[in-house]
Amino acid sequence: MTHHRLLSLTLGLLSLGATNAQTEVTDYQPGITAEGITYFLPQTAFEVTVTARRTTYTPGEYAGYARRYLRLENIAQQSCDTWTVTDVRLTPFGVADKTKAYSVKLKSKTSAPLVSLSADGRLLSVGASSTTDDMPRATHQVQKEATKHLNAADYKTEEILSAGSRSKMAELTAAEIYDIRENRSLLTKGQADFMPKDGEQLRLMLAQLDEREEGLLSLFKGTTAIENHTFTFTFIPRGAVSDTILFRFSRHLGLVDADDLAGEPYLLTLTDLGSLPDAVPTDPKAKKEENSLRYVVPGRGRLVISHGGETLSSQDVPMAQFGRIEQLGGDLFNKRYNTRVYLSPVTGGITRIDADQP
Repeated sequence: MTHHRLLSLTLGLLSLGATNAQTEVTDYQPGITAEGITYFLPQTAFEVTVTARRTTYTPGEYAGYARRYLRLENIAQQSCDTWTVTDVRLTPFGVADKTKAYSVKLKSKTSAPLVSLSADGRLLSVGASSTTDDMPRATHQVQKEATKHLNAADYKTEEILSAGSRSKMAELTAAEIYDIRENRSLLTKGQADFMPKDGEQLRLMLAQLDEREEGLLSLFKGTTAIENHTFTFTFIPRGAVSDTILFRFSRHLGLVDADDLAGEPYLLTLTDLGSLPDAVPTDPKAKKEENSLRYVVPGRGRLVISHGGETLSSQDVPMAQFGRIEQLGGDLFNKRYNTRVYLSPVTGGITRIDADQP
């Protein structure tokens, strides 16, 4: 296993031959100084996006009479929310691995090259300018679906409105619904007293009857409103995991805390695919360059999300945690060549090297 050293910002004070004398320990601060470059390698994290649908049911004014007057079964009498998960996605991004801190010491009389670091100190490029997005933040967004709700009061007849009790109003409303259905049947059979002149007029008359019936039925069946919710949070694995709880989700409460047993667990399994290429053999007599550039040869992991024994998604992604740290020789950063090195902010791997003579 590669041994990683944490160097202080004041380069050159510590060396491999340092004695065991006590040294004041301070927080490691990545950055660029006249002496060299200090930086972190990344670890691969994931932005978890859970998309869910919330359906809110509101009972109708006459819900308690639905079975008596319209023979409607299982009409809920209380308001309630019903939540369903519609999608779960994991998007990789990078964060600094504070256990993998390194320095590149510059030779004397050598000017520091152009170096780009992320806000948390990850090395992005050397000899070139590069940027990366900041770490995503936990969010909760709500988007209401456009749902047409008819105003049932607009379809109440004068007789219904003047009834002396709720029960009587429900009875008269049900009678009006049955009357609408009978008129629709007569129109479609061509037996109505006032038949339309053409097909278009018939279509309009049937549409008006449908709308009126829908409005009056809502007094018994109730109404629903739909919202689409998007929850975003982060997950940073330290290594392979098996059936760890990614989040919990309740049918009535939506997304809940991971330790809230009111929600059912959605599980994540992360497997190291062992896809690293073999390391290039090196001469054991060759001297290691302690100040060379460290980078990651990323491995690959397989992410599987499951719920209730069913696999919801599976994806393979490159990951720094399953990779190997290697060195890029310091001779690339001399006056003879103009070298540009670009590294992945997610895995720490080299994505491109450009070198040309000035």
